[in-house]
Amino acid sequence: MPTIPLYQIDAFAERPFAGNPAAVCPMEAWLPDTLLQAIAAENNLSETAFVRPRPDGDFDLRWFTPALEVDLCGHATLAAGHVVLQRLRPSAKQARFHTRSGLLTVERADGALRMSLPAETPAPCDPPPGLTDALGAKPEAVFSGRYLLAVLPDGATVRALKPDMRAVAAIDAHAVCVTGPGGGADADVDFVSRLFAPRVGIDEDPVTGSAHCMLTPYWSARLGRPTLRARQVSARGGLLTCTARGDRVELVGHAVEVVEGTLKW
Repeated sequence: MPTIPLYQIDAFAERPFAGNPAAVCPMEAWLPDTLLQAIAAENNLSETAFVRPRPDGDFDLRWFTPALEVDLCGHATLAAGHVVLQRLRPSAKQARFHTRSGLLTVERADGALRMSLPAETPAPCDPPPGLTDALGAKPEAVFSGRYLLAVLPDGATVRALKPDMRAVAAIDAHAVCVTGPGGGADADVDFVSRLFAPRVGIDEDPVTGSAHCMLTPYWSARLGRPTLRARQVSARGGLLTCTARGDRVELVGHAVEVVEGTLKW
């Protein structure tokens, strides 16, 4: 019976059962894509990360939702970095991953993890038909990029949203990210966000690292500072420190291992 290790990591979390859970499966060689997809569906988490060592000492990294392979996932990269630095190479200071989105790194940072991802400056666009009705709130501005980004007037509005997921899935976008400034219940952060991705099998993602590749450049330009504190205000929630560095975004967060097991088939 074939087996591979499986770890479940809560990313962007300082305690178990918070942040965004991701499964991480290290393996010596790629399994068939159909089997990788079946494993991700079996895990039924927003992402499963598959990690394979390379001859040069780095790693290859791929990410699968329960429905499909994706080009970039931030929280599962942080989770994979945690597994490499805590389990596979505990003496290493950095994990280097080769992915569909280029070289990504995760390194130790004073008890947390610092991750480098490609930045994406969002481009202003017209709201697509049905967006306001789908969200239940009218955005002040809308931007396009990896995700559709809708800017709302304040964090309270972001928190209170009860979107119509069927209507969100009908919007021509991989996912819809909503954001607003900190304040009130979120006075300790610079901005908040939520992300809805029913098209790829995730109604609401708990904490989305890849969305902060867009959010960081947007809020850095708006607030005039490179380093910001952010909270994704999903039910589980997550905190991030975000820094805009030209064509890169650095995200700092914690990760907690909650499951260690063996996958069999």
